[in-house]
Amino acid sequence: MDKSDVTLERMRTFVRVAERGSLSAVARELGIGQSTVTRQLRELEEAIGVSLLSRTTRRVTLTDEGSRYYANSIQILRLVEHAGDEARGTRGAAAGTIRVSCTAAFGVLHVSRLIFAFQDRYPHIGIDLSLSDERVDLVREGIDIALRLAPLTDSSLKLRPLGESRRLLVAAPSYLIARGLPGSPNDLAAHEGIRMSNVAGSDKITLKGPDGRHHVVPLGGRFRIDHGLAAREALIAGRGIAPTHRWLVNDLLASGQLVPLIQDYSLPSVPLSMLIVPERADIARVRLLVDFLVEQIGGIAGIERAKG
Repeated sequence: MDKSDVTLERMRTFVRVAERGSLSAVARELGIGQSTVTRQLRELEEAIGVSLLSRTTRRVTLTDEGSRYYANSIQILRLVEHAGDEARGTRGAAAGTIRVSCTAAFGVLHVSRLIFAFQDRYPHIGIDLSLSDERVDLVREGIDIALRLAPLTDSSLKLRPLGESRRLLVAAPSYLIARGLPGSPNDLAAHEGIRMSNVAGSDKITLKGPDGRHHVVPLGGRFRIDHGLAAREALIAGRGIAPTHRWLVNDLLASGQLVPLIQDYSLPSVPLSMLIVPERADIARVRLLVDFLVEQIGGIAGIERAKG
């Protein structure tokens, strides 16, 4: 083989394997057989004349030469993608695929609907939406944009604040008929709570009173869950009281299926942010989706738009 065998397809495959550290994962991602991934890597290494990857039974890692080649490949592929965007821009058509990661319940109830509207506006753009409450490595998973509800400090990614997610205490009327209506934060200790097992400190609630003082009260309960939609169902079923995001239950409050509790006291809000992989931020279709989400997410009930 010679240098003409260094194709963009083989380079892209190498980059994804370097980022994911797994041939089988990349094969599933690309929709091809693992033997095809192995062949493309072998042909690329033969064309270059050096070993780029070190393979073990459990992991694929970069050699020193592979690390340098990976860094250069990222720049080359980025230029190729930008060239394509520029060419398509002359025809006014945005195209390609964007990979988006989002907090699960927020994605199901709200972001998926926004993506439908975005694709109606830009019919040639594909969206690969991944829903998870787990922190994922955006580069390793090939994600372009992530929406997260939590304080974030990852300095390696571009962070764009979208707003604050307002929270409140709620319960179903059926639960309150059976157990009584709490009149103050201290009353919560005697009530059944629905707790999020993937949220640290969910056994306590911090409430800010009308005088500005903070009250930390315990929240017990027999039901713990790691998914917001399941917590929503538990609330509807009258299984207890829960602190929840307004966007998760706004329709249920409007219909009377849930009611707010102890409204003189407020729960701290949670930041809603967008994370963008820096190498993807200047791609035209990614910019379009970023701008669209920034514009639209502030209209969701319970999200207070970021200032500025």
